[in-house]
Amino acid sequence: MSDYTQIIVTKAGGIATITLNRPEKMNAYTRTMGEEIIAAMDDIDADDAVRAVIFTGSGERAFCAGADLTPEGGGQVFSDPTEVEDLSDPRVRDGGGLLTLRLFESKKPLICACNGVAVGVGATMQLAMDIRLASATARYGFVFARRGIVPEAASSWFLPRIVGISQALEWCYTGRIFDAEEAKAGGLVRSIHPPEDLLIAARTLASEIAENTSAISVAMTRAMMWRLSAADHPMEAHKIDSRAIYRLSRGADAKEGIASFLEKRRPAYPGKVSADMPDFYPWWEARPYA
Repeated sequence: MSDYTQIIVTKAGGIATITLNRPEKMNAYTRTMGEEIIAAMDDIDADDAVRAVIFTGSGERAFCAGADLTPEGGGQVFSDPTEVEDLSDPRVRDGGGLLTLRLFESKKPLICACNGVAVGVGATMQLAMDIRLASATARYGFVFARRGIVPEAASSWFLPRIVGISQALEWCYTGRIFDAEEAKAGGLVRSIHPPEDLLIAARTLASEIAENTSAISVAMTRAMMWRLSAADHPMEAHKIDSRAIYRLSRGADAKEGIASFLEKRRPAYPGKVSADMPDFYPWWEARPYA
């Protein structure tokens, strides 16, 4: 998909930028927006020229003001309008969760440059991203209890891993809006920037990844950190990192990493995520919705 209507995708210097683009609605989330982000991620993961991804919002007011409460075509706001008996029916699936599960599967590092209001799914979609930077004007809110629903987008899995159970529960129990300083103190964001410097800081970080690291190493590291941190024993991590070191140490990227270090020059890693991942990747089985 290239004819996006609710996002803008640009690629330059090894960095893809996905901009949520409904500024007249404070970039409120719709099913169309979610489908377009997923399609963009499919394209980006297949593009070896892209080394890192930045997400941000259009305009100066909001990253994403949550679900559009006046949805396309009317009907249900938070879920599919179809009545079903079987809750394993795919139509029951939460759209925000479909998005965050796709971001979870990304082979590229994901950086959020939160440029303003981020509430509801505008906050929870960020949790599946790896590093979050905030504008000084950013505001966050896990407002679900104030809307009569529950945290979505698999945030009950993501949020406690990022900020701890007590902080996650406080923010979700109260549903209150909080500022960037509180978000940083709580561990939700890495750093706070003046609005005019936010994208510069995000691009600087993305460029550091793009210019200095092996794409295969980064893709493996992302999968290992997200998946193995929840394992029931460190032996599970030991198995995977042992296999990864064994395979990758014999590859072209490891040779280039050593040579560039010894020759005191910037590396030029030849490995491609699309073709050169270790033969045991992925080591997990896809988890069905049932």
